[in-house]
Amino acid sequence: MELGFFVKGMILGFSIAAPVGPIGVLCIRRTIQYGRWSGFFSGMGAAVADTLYGMIAALGLTWLSGFMVAEQFWFRVVGGAFLLYLGIKTFRAKPMGKGNEVTHKTLTKDFASTFFLTMTNPMTIISYLAIFAGLGLTPEEGSPTKLILGVFFGSAIWWIILSEGVTLFRSMVSERVMTLINRFAGALIAAFGIAAWLSLL
Repeated sequence: MELGFFVKGMILGFSIAAPVGPIGVLCIRRTIQYGRWSGFFSGMGAAVADTLYGMIAALGLTWLSGFMVAEQFWFRVVGGAFLLYLGIKTFRAKPMGKGNEVTHKTLTKDFASTFFLTMTNPMTIISYLAIFAGLGLTPEEGSPTKLILGVFFGSAIWWIILSEGVTLFRSMVSERVMTLINRFAGALIAAFGIAAWLSLL
């Protein structure tokens, strides 16, 4: 039973992380620009945030989930603003020269930015609550710890696949193409931010 909950958690974590949104665009762009570790840490920021939301849903912390849903207006305002900032920053970014290196500080920022961005999207917890209720996954029927761990590993597996897959094509990207990728990714991320604001209307 508990192993079944772990596997179900992995499937849920993978399926919620897989759709390509602003986090996916950031992960792809950072992997091409800076390498696999930048993309991986960006993905792991989202994976940890997904796990926290999954934990809230799995443990039945309705007071906390209710608060986040009730205050989703402000979450979307802040998340939209952050997306717009990241979009503009990405759009204006120049291709990294060979002399530049990715540092621990850079990876920490990559992780923190996607963690914060994912945590400002209360729709994630709504997704988990709906799926758990639909499948009858409750703490009383199995181990919430294994379910939560499954969500983390499922989400992490997706980000590993994405960053490693993009790394295979990284050497083929020239500076000119990288500039175009920065422009496209920046515009797309900013569009996600504007869409978040428009959804408030």
